[in-house]
Amino acid sequence: MSVKEHSGDYFIPDPSPWPIIGMVSLLTTLFGGVLAMNGVAIGSYIVTAGLLLFFFLLFGWFRDVIGENLNDCYNKQVDTSFRMGMFWFIASEVFFFLSFFGSLYYIRNIALPWLGGEGYLGVTNELLYNGFEAAWPTHGPGELGGDFQPMGAWGIPAMNTLILLSSGATITWAHWGLKLDNQKQLVWGLIATIALGLLFVALQAYEYGHAYSELNLTLESGAYGSTFYMLTGFHGFHVTMGAVMLMAILGRSMKSHFSAHNHFAFEAVAWYWHFVDVVWLGLFVFVYWL
Repeated sequence: MSVKEHSGDYFIPDPSPWPIIGMVSLLTTLFGGVLAMNGVAIGSYIVTAGLLLFFFLLFGWFRDVIGENLNDCYNKQVDTSFRMGMFWFIASEVFFFLSFFGSLYYIRNIALPWLGGEGYLGVTNELLYNGFEAAWPTHGPGELGGDFQPMGAWGIPAMNTLILLSSGATITWAHWGLKLDNQKQLVWGLIATIALGLLFVALQAYEYGHAYSELNLTLESGAYGSTFYMLTGFHGFHVTMGAVMLMAILGRSMKSHFSAHNHFAFEAVAWYWHFVDVVWLGLFVFVYWL
């Protein structure tokens, strides 16, 4: 962007093309997705074009924001706006996962007992599904997807729990290094956090392969299979995105973009990473353990 203006105490950027580019990229991706799902060959190419345009948007918009920050365009009021924006973004993610945990609770503690004959709807459901045992994990009446084995908690899931908790410690160590102007500690702390995050994703991918090939646990394995992959899959996606954000912060850290008093971009990613850690603890307890 070119020359920036200030109005009072608040920074006002020049008119930006990025919002309209974002709208076009999302519209293109969704349109291509609809075509692809309906068997239209060109749909996959349109999806690819939309995603490439979206990545171009992220690169260009973040480049402009980074440039504005390095040119000292932002003041305390702008910093507060950034913090509030990140806070509400993480709050929306909290409710996103709460809806999934709520669906798991409803299936296990309300719908499943009804299907087994309990509650005021139990009599009707017992007639509909005679002989159904209301025990979790279940693939529901009709044994959808065939017999399967549930995923245990004390193999890879326990290892991944230790890995993510360790990554929370390494990013905190990196943050301490930043506050102390210790560039070496900052960089190595971020490298360790990224490595642990990627190891988590790799182990989860291996776990999925094991579940499909040896446990017959798939998305078609009734209520247990669908909720298992919905919760762990979305979390794995968040870990992947968090690792990408950490890579961007690592690159900026190596270029000395941050100081002890000006590093909200680092803090924002650290908040997000700690949120991902906390969500995993809930997943480990309610999906794998209980």
